[in-house]
Amino acid sequence: MIDFHTHTVFSDGELIPAELARRAKVAGYRALAMTDHADSSNIDIILENVLRFAKKHGHYFDIDVFAGVELTHVPPGLIGEMTDYARKAGAQIVVCHGETIVEPVAEGTNLAAIEAKVDVLAHPGMITDVEVKLAAEYGVCLEITTRKGHSLTNGHVASLARKHGAKVVINNDAHAPGDLVGLEMRRKVALGAGLGIKEYAQAEENSRELVQKIMKRS
Repeated sequence: MIDFHTHTVFSDGELIPAELARRAKVAGYRALAMTDHADSSNIDIILENVLRFAKKHGHYFDIDVFAGVELTHVPPGLIGEMTDYARKAGAQIVVCHGETIVEPVAEGTNLAAIEAKVDVLAHPGMITDVEVKLAAEYGVCLEITTRKGHSLTNGHVASLARKHGAKVVINNDAHAPGDLVGLEMRRKVALGAGLGIKEYAQAEENSRELVQKIMKRS
């Protein structure tokens, strides 16, 4: 399994990077991105610390660890600038906190993130046809999430992704040890969102392809 959306104590997660990596390995993950909530106030702190861990010590855990950020509640007009800043600061992956229906995310966030060509648009809520079509064109992955609340619109995301040929990946949005779901629950969430067996397999392949993309540019 691969997960591109997790959080540590450098934002609102419960675990330091070492424990998150260890628990993910034991839970069956082979690659993990640590993507703490970030805006202009803390992005440097996150990347300095998590990059140090990922690049110097991550390999000791027998799991591929990537350091990134989840741009969170950043005004749409700043998302492009912040995405560029994150990459220049060393982020190996950029996730953007999408327009989930359970938080007051600014309208226009989904479109701005896609136009910025982030790697993953997290829990994009009631994303539109126009936005999904653009995500497919730009290769932005849309998230099917196992996290409660955010997962309420998984079916909508899966349906539009199928319609427009957009890529989906399955993530936990893990903040605590219990959020790292196993393979069977991961599969059930995907199928429950309306993905077929072949579509679920393709979602996992999309994750493997994204890992290769990250490795090539790191």
